Amino acid sequence: MADWDLSVTVEELGSEAPALSISVTSDLHIGGVILKLVEKTQIKRDWSDHALWWEQKQQWLLRTSWTLEKCEIHADASLVFMPQHKPLRLGLPNGATVRLQACFSGPVFRTLLGICRILNIRHPEELSLLRPLEEKKKKKERDALDEVYDLTEVPLASGTRYNYQYCVYGSYIHRLIGSVCKWYLSEIELSSPLPHHGNPRSYRWLDSSRSLLQQGVQENGRLWLRFKYSTFYNLEPLYDAVRLAQLYEQARWAVLLEDVDCTEEEMMLFGALQYHISKRSLSEPQTVTSNAAMDDLETALLSLEVKLDGDSNTANDMLVRHLGEPKRLTLKGYKQYWFKFQDTGISYFKSKEESVGEPIQQIHLKGCEVAPDVNVAGQKFLIRLLIPAPEGMTEVYLRCENEEQYAHWMAACRLASTGRSLADSSFQSEIQSIRSFLAMQKTHGNSSVPAADDAINPHSLVSPRYQKKYKAKQLTQRILEAYQNVAQLSWNDALLRFLQIWQALPDFGLSYVVVRFKGSRKDEVLGIAPNRLIRIDLGVGDVVRTWRYNNMRQWNVNWDIRQVAIEFDGNVNIAFSCVTADCKIVHEFIGGYIFMSTRTKEQGDALNQELFHKLTGGHEAL
Repeated sequence: MADWDLSVTVEELGSEAPALSISVTSDLHIGGVILKLVEKTQIKRDWSDHALWWEQKQQWLLRTSWTLEKCEIHADASLVFMPQHKPLRLGLPNGATVRLQACFSGPVFRTLLGICRILNIRHPEELSLLRPLEEKKKKKERDALDEVYDLTEVPLASGTRYNYQYCVYGSYIHRLIGSVCKWYLSEIELSSPLPHHGNPRSYRWLDSSRSLLQQGVQENGRLWLRFKYSTFYNLEPLYDAVRLAQLYEQARWAVLLEDVDCTEEEMMLFGALQYHISKRSLSEPQTVTSNAAMDDLETALLSLEVKLDGDSNTANDMLVRHLGEPKRLTLKGYKQYWFKFQDTGISYFKSKEESVGEPIQQIHLKGCEVAPDVNVAGQKFLIRLLIPAPEGMTEVYLRCENEEQYAHWMAACRLASTGRSLADSSFQSEIQSIRSFLAMQKTHGNSSVPAADDAINPHSLVSPRYQKKYKAKQLTQRILEAYQNVAQLSWNDALLRFLQIWQALPDFGLSYVVVRFKGSRKDEVLGIAPNRLIRIDLGVGDVVRTWRYNNMRQWNVNWDIRQVAIEFDGNVNIAFSCVTADCKIVHEFIGGYIFMSTRTKEQGDALNQELFHKLTGGHEAL
């Protein structure tokens, strides 16, 4: 075959150096091109990390056995010979910025695995990389003030499992990012510009199936590392110091910036926990303890509950109030009925006298979702039930008369949702857990409130809504009242308690995308949760329909018209196009959450990368 000249730019020669021209034939493979190129540079060094980047096509030439003809490379191609691993600046949830070596040639998901190995973060499938919000004002000044911790000398690990005593850098990394930032306690106002934080739902998540360079990320570029999927598997303080600290910081800013709604009592409790965690981090070493019983998040959180003495009343025949199929943000009245709990379901009647006959309705709770809606100060004790139905999910609220009634019914509903009856041995412990949770939101009056700490800055501990509502002295008083309920918790316990309350919020884990459903003429909101999709009316905020992933038969994307189509059980089909985000983001969320549901304790830290890629990659996985 005829020889022809191929022009290749070599990064090691400098930006001003001219491109090298090598003589090739169309049947020469990529490995042969690299060999010719290295010989012509006459530079003796390790070139094993280098690869060819095709500028025009924005793709890496990583298959070294492929010929130029098979890659469709001709004389007009502009190739660059560069390292596959380059420095990347990474902003972490706690405000720290680290500079480390990242892979620019592999899919972002594989790059993320390498980053999490360096940072000692388990279960990297829960995280992702995203572009920071553009800061038009004072960007240079911010960059100058931004302290960057250099981890580029940390050797790149191989394999897929994690070494928790990772090389000589392990203790340094733990001290650097495995602790909660302390500066916010007295130095920062929440109203100050926060370049590190914001609402992840509005960010541009990177495509996990394409490389950094393909998505325009350059050497020393800046990205953010955040938890993308709100399913935190197997949190163990023994191994997850870094993961817990970063997760806490992301949860803290989600609360402070009002990404999730919470009641006033919950906000004061969040403020008290932040204050307590920051004080503990100053006064006690943040060590972790081993507990073999902490096999998953539920076990870890239950182990923190304060064991209280209680009665042995069952939840049968307790009077509650029932709200049938309410819509989001819609005011409706409550009707009083007589309820009975039987096995894993509830039946309700017009009165106690009629409870010996046929009920008005029976509700089977197995497989349903149970969420609290509580305001202790306002004596509001609601239980929110999302019950599977053929066309989606039905939303039902139970309103209890008092705290004790709520504790019994909430415990019973939680057990029933997992297929366990009131005879289960965990019923009483579940009641005590709920009582403990409610006790944390109670105030004890002003007489026993400790003196205000000069270091406390209440405006950094609550969201702007409450900064405007109360003066600093009033906020300090409220936070210190709530602080009495958490003052005895250790640093680890307080951290886990904060995450537990955050995860119990009604809007926890929801990401929103504006979509246009097929056959509809108006835009609507699609809420993406860890276990369901929610169709919301954009105008008034009403929940129109809910679909669970476990009722999903299949979903696919028409990449030509950018439309997502989903089929559920019962011949329910929906299709929509995305207005405010690329459909690939929605596709990744759905596939990612389905992947999370496949994780088991038997797998340990093993990660099925191939399955994750199949579920989230779309046409890139073909």
